[in-house]
Parts: sequence; C-alpha cells; structure tokens
Amino acid sequence: MAGLRLRRQIGQGTQSTVFLAEPVAGGPAVVLKLVSLAGADERARQAFLAGADTARRLVHPGIVAVLGAGVEGELGWLAMEAVPGISLGRYTHPARLLPEPLVLHVAEVVAGALEHAHRQGVVHRDVKPANILVHWPSDTIKLADFGLARAADADQTATGVVPGSPAFMAPEQLAGSVPTPASDFYALGVTLFQLLTGRLPHEAETLGDLLRRVSSQPAPDLRTWRPDLPAPLAGLVAGLLAIDPACRPAGGPTLRQALQQALHPAQGADSGAKSR
Repeated sequence: MAGLRLRRQIGQGTQSTVFLAEPVAGGPAVVLKLVSLAGADERARQAFLAGADTARRLVHPGIVAVLGAGVEGELGWLAMEAVPGISLGRYTHPARLLPEPLVLHVAEVVAGALEHAHRQGVVHRDVKPANILVHWPSDTIKLADFGLARAADADQTATGVVPGSPAFMAPEQLAGSVPTPASDFYALGVTLFQLLTGRLPHEAETLGDLLRRVSSQPAPDLRTWRPDLPAPLAGLVAGLLAIDPACRPAGGPTLRQALQQALHPAQGADSGAKSR
C-alpha cells in the first residue's frame, strides 16, 4: 500500500472498502481494495495472499489485472487496474434490462475470461453482475474481483466461511464442496438469468433454505417472465443452471458455441439443415 495516495472511496462491502488511488510517484490511477482481516489467523492471512497471487497470474483482456497485494496489520490490500465504466449490477432491475444481444455479447467475453482462468487451474468463485465491469463506448468488458480466486484444487478458506455470494453459488459450492469450473458456469447462468429477467432463479430467506431449493428444484424457465426470448437461449441458461455439475457445459469452447447458437439461432438451424 506504500506509494499510493487515496483519492476517493468508490465502493463498500461487508468486509472491504474500495478506493480510487494514485501512485505518489505519478502514473495511472489504480483501484485499491482494503479487506478487513481482524481476528484472522496466520493461515487465513496466507490464504488472502495466495488468492491475490493467483489473480496476478491471470493476464487477459477480459480480466481486471491485479497489480499488487499485501497485508499490513489487520488490513489486506489489493491494487487493481482501474477500469472506466460501470458494473452490470446497474442492469439487474426488470425496468433496466439490457437488450438480449448485448447480454449475450457480455456473456461471450466473460466465458472467454473464465476459459483462460480455468486453463490455468483457477476458479473465480464469485461470478455475478456486480463483478462484471463495462465501458460501452470502448466496448470494454472485464471480469473483476479475482481476489477470491484460488487454485481449483485448493481447500476452502481457513476461516470455514464459504467465499462468494450465496445467490450465485452452485449447489455443490453452497454445500461446502471446493468450487470447480462448473461452479463458475452455474454462477454465469444465474448472472444471465438475472440480466435477462431482473430476477434470481432461486430466492430464499435463509442459506439453508436456498441450499435446499437449488439442490432439489430445477431453475424456472426464462420464458416464464420473458416469453419473447428464443428457445435456444432458454435452453442454454437451463444447462448452465443444471443441478448436476456434470450436466453443465463441459468447458469454455462448448459454452461459447452455445452462446453463438443462442445469439444466431437461424444460423444454427441453417447449419443443421445443410449437414443433413
């Protein structure tokens, strides 16, 4: 954190505060995330640093770059690339939905970012609209907050708390299993569902009730609220939200192909006709 001057607060979470900062010696502004580690033991501190180190290895146009990290006293800090624009959290209300083709374009970029991370054995763990940053004039779309990311074979955090946002978690992740690439795809499915309908596929009063619902009840069809949406798109989202991880897309290339078919269903039909 040394060498950075705070300019203004730009975000607040339950355990973190986000600032826009600038290097004292000059240079581009950065985003500085301060995470409270009060009461955390040494193992939890090392887990924070390991997550940051994992995120620094990910260099991709669809991923917000992590520039540095450290622990000072009871604060962990994460310095990240400053991305102009807004988060997709702004477009999750039924009255402020994005056009379907734009949502699918965003999904393609995010799928590419996840494919890059998964190839390196890294799982994001917290894909959601608030962690997707967009700057429409420059067509910049980036997946943020890889600070939670860990190697795919890593244990849960030492504190025993499952990291992430429960409403976007796959059933296996909510149950306490180590997240896998399939867990990220489920979270992308929840993200698409919310961006297309302004609703979450499953809502519950408690974490236990949410786990019971996502583990036993298939997600509702998108067309319950958006009958105008094409069947291939509804099928894609249903596949991402499959209860069984093995029934979700097998990987990034498969997902991108499904997104292309959902975006251009007529082309997919033409290709099928030509092959017969």
